[in-house]
Amino acid sequence: MAADASVALAVRQKVQQFLNAACAGKLDLLKKLAGQLDEGNDLAKTVAAIKDANKRGALHFAAREGKTEVCKYLLEELKLDVDTKDDDGETPLIHAARQGHTGTAKYLLDRGANPAIASNLGATALHHSAGLGDIELVKYLLSKGVDVDSQSDAGTPLVWAAGHDQQDAVKALLDNHANPNAETDDGITPLLSSVAAGSMACLELLIQAGAKVNVSAGGATPLHIAADNGSPEIINSLLKAGADPDSADEDGTKPIQVAAARGNTRGVEILLPLTSKIDSIPNWTVEGVLEFMQSEIENQQEDASNAKEATLTKDPTLPQQDLPKVTPEAKERAAEAKSRGQDAFNRKDFPMAIDAYTQAIDLDPTDATLLSNRSLCWIRLGQAEHALADAKACRTLRPDWAKACYREGAALRLLQRFEEAANSFYEGVQLDPENTALATAFREAVEAGRKFHGTTNLEKS
Repeated sequence: MAADASVALAVRQKVQQFLNAACAGKLDLLKKLAGQLDEGNDLAKTVAAIKDANKRGALHFAAREGKTEVCKYLLEELKLDVDTKDDDGETPLIHAARQGHTGTAKYLLDRGANPAIASNLGATALHHSAGLGDIELVKYLLSKGVDVDSQSDAGTPLVWAAGHDQQDAVKALLDNHANPNAETDDGITPLLSSVAAGSMACLELLIQAGAKVNVSAGGATPLHIAADNGSPEIINSLLKAGADPDSADEDGTKPIQVAAARGNTRGVEILLPLTSKIDSIPNWTVEGVLEFMQSEIENQQEDASNAKEATLTKDPTLPQQDLPKVTPEAKERAAEAKSRGQDAFNRKDFPMAIDAYTQAIDLDPTDATLLSNRSLCWIRLGQAEHALADAKACRTLRPDWAKACYREGAALRLLQRFEEAANSFYEGVQLDPENTALATAFREAVEAGRKFHGTTNLEKS
């Protein structure tokens, strides 16, 4: 058993070295390791089968890091599938586009990569290149006939470009007949996205293209968002384009109240003469509206604090209340922060990734994937306790998600709590019996537990 474990460990180390060589673009080393792992069988099949826990192979990693020569070897000599997907449904082309590796992405396209393939979240290479403002790749993808209005969970490529303040990308997409009023399931449009990003340049392009200024997502209009963000230029631009200052959100709140609640004096000054008087505000002046709304905010905060204290005093063991309602605007901002977190993670800037994921979690505490991602970042930094806390919170949100079990097991393994880790991995295997990474992690945790504590009773028949 010990000899088998030693051999397995050596193979795993060689696999990791192989994937690292793909990342680093060390083609000679990659070929050498590929030959050692293959042992004279079928080199192409062996290399194609080498994956990490997220089902990412050498082609994914080479594309992600812009190592075109490695891609050429894998595609032209080994004839690997250019559209192979990882656990997130992402192809090498999507990885290259997300990291801004234009040359590598164009090479993959020239080798037959399908630009229409979307990730599990619906994002294509065009979404990522638009969000980055990679105009060369945006235009190249459009020349391949991709759907300019393809929808992802976070909207069309135009929503991504507008939400990242990418003026040139917005123009290129509009020039190719992108729909300026395309909506996500949550009602987010490119114009709403541009206002949330504080992008005056993108907003003006969208208005010129016929984008509607009185759309509503969760009751909130672009004017509500502008009032909250505090941009007088954007407020004025929206009003000039016909935005309704008397529009109310689902709580009956008008943009002027949003501005006042945020202490946005200039916004209140602009909106006051255009807004119908609100009877509940006794002093209809700039100072009066600001004072009234600030008082309302303080009262709400005090009520919330008192309610929380009363609940804890009554019974600190009570389960958590229903998850908070997350507005479409918050989901949009959370998606943007999540994207920044993913980019930072890919750069191995784990503290920056944690910061971005924390911002996303604050905006949308209902999204378990954010906790899963942050847990992995903590693991990469060796902060096992933080990783475990996030993994447990993730499992609470999604108890039927195998990846949450994997995250919990990984954190417990780092803490050398091997029996508990094995339990978590095994629960994951029960949820996803075909997940080889979980099955392998379970066996390894059992073996590690034996070495540390003797034989455990966790191994299943």
